[in-house]
Amino acid sequence: MIESGVLRFGDFTLKSGRRSPFFMNAGAYVTGSQLGRLGQYYARAIHESFGDDFDVLFGPAYKGIPLSVATVIAYHELYGKEIRYCSNRKEAKDHGDAGILLGSPLHDGDRVVIIEDVTTSGKSIEETFPIIKAQGSAPDRITIKGLMVSLNRMERGKGTKSALDEITELYGFPARAIVSMQDVITALYTEGDRTVITEELKKSLDAYYAQWGAQ
Repeated sequence: MIESGVLRFGDFTLKSGRRSPFFMNAGAYVTGSQLGRLGQYYARAIHESFGDDFDVLFGPAYKGIPLSVATVIAYHELYGKEIRYCSNRKEAKDHGDAGILLGSPLHDGDRVVIIEDVTTSGKSIEETFPIIKAQGSAPDRITIKGLMVSLNRMERGKGTKSALDEITELYGFPARAIVSMQDVITALYTEGDRTVITEELKKSLDAYYAQWGAQ
């Protein structure tokens, strides 16, 4: 994330209105090698968390589209299983390949894993969940097996728990991350040379989590 310029430190205002000392933008993964490695990391994390018991990887538009494509390729290379990718369009297309979906259609009986870059408030899942469920002949005909994000920000969602924990409680499926901000801090500060996360930045991170950290 650091090498690719995806995780940056500074002073950022998030969509939630919070001022954060760090910001993650998966759109900064732009090269073949970056996306190839990222797809492998996602595939391994999904395999470890959810096994092979799913059919479709759903990446919400727009950032979820390249994430889902890179990961289904990596999943086949690593585990030999064909997983279909699916994404939504922001606006439904009314000609040619019409509809709200991009990639594979969703069918009754499909088991879906959702893939995203990061979630702070869970708002994206509020939009994604009904889109996926609406593709079945009834809401229970498509099963969501879980959500995988690349970074757990480890901050409160709408209440006192993390957004990932709130998603699990609200929707009933597990929400996991490849790494957490604690992993990042451990690698770059506790066990690192402190050139990226300096003493001053560590104080800013501590202050942020004192205010917004999840229970």
